[in-house]
Amino acid sequence: MGQHGRQICLLGIFAVLACLAAIVSIMKGSVEIPLPEILAALSGERGTHAQILMNIRLPRTIVALLVGVNLSLSGAVLQAVMKNPLADPHIIGISSGAGLIGILVLLLLPEYGALVTPAAFVGAMGAAVLIYLLAWKNGIRPVRIILAGVAVSAFLGAGISALMILYSDRVHSALMWMVGGLSARSWPHVFMLWPYALAGAFLAFLGARQLNILQLGDEVAKGLGLHVERTRILMTAVAALLAASAVSVVGLLGFVGLIVPHAARLLLGNDYRYLLPGAALLGAAVLTASDTVARLAFAPVELPVGILMAVLGAPFFLFLLRREL
Repeated sequence: MGQHGRQICLLGIFAVLACLAAIVSIMKGSVEIPLPEILAALSGERGTHAQILMNIRLPRTIVALLVGVNLSLSGAVLQAVMKNPLADPHIIGISSGAGLIGILVLLLLPEYGALVTPAAFVGAMGAAVLIYLLAWKNGIRPVRIILAGVAVSAFLGAGISALMILYSDRVHSALMWMVGGLSARSWPHVFMLWPYALAGAFLAFLGARQLNILQLGDEVAKGLGLHVERTRILMTAVAALLAASAVSVVGLLGFVGLIVPHAARLLLGNDYRYLLPGAALLGAAVLTASDTVARLAFAPVELPVGILMAVLGAPFFLFLLRREL
């Protein structure tokens, strides 16, 4: 089997894993729903299990799939644009920018929930531009990007903490943002998320060729006719849109955009025509499976999936840090 055939086969495996993770997420819980009853409920039959499935587990699973796609694509795009294998929307502060503005809307304008995602996008894009400006010095270096990102993330995190203290009487709605979780996510969150996920994924896939050229270095890319800085700005905006839409629904969920693109890259290689769909499918599988584990591990107490991802992601980040620097 050639390289192309192997990559297509792996994409198929990732798709199967995403489907299996979704099925297990729907089946497992405080009440286990057998697969025949799931199929019956999806075909229109009514009952207690059907209500649990249609109103609780199915929308939550769809949100997990979409958020996994968004964060994984955002991380993969940022790693290409910033030429930094440690780039991740959470680590370098883009998620914190989205979170700060999102929490501001939630606390001050709770009746305007529809504004959370576009406001979070503005915050994410502002954080990305700030990081880029701080890291620029006769070009971009991976070490400067990560240090600028950590500084910006800490600054924005302080802003989030200050808002939660100043508006402590309204802070309950913002608490889940700090760790990231899928508890109580339902159909309104699906409807809010899917247009941004669809648009962001389409734009990311559309930019796969440009991302491949960026990997050759700025001088070679310019020689091939690519407008390097414009491409970086546009693809950073795509990554910010993907991250902001995810953050607006599940909060500051970290490390998905770091772990998944690296795993996909190890298996698929550096060709973004395969890496982006691979990261999307694998991200959907990983986050949905992680949410199921977090939901069941300490039942009846539900662990936010952000805690589990931090436990898995922090050692992985340290491993990459030691290897790359």
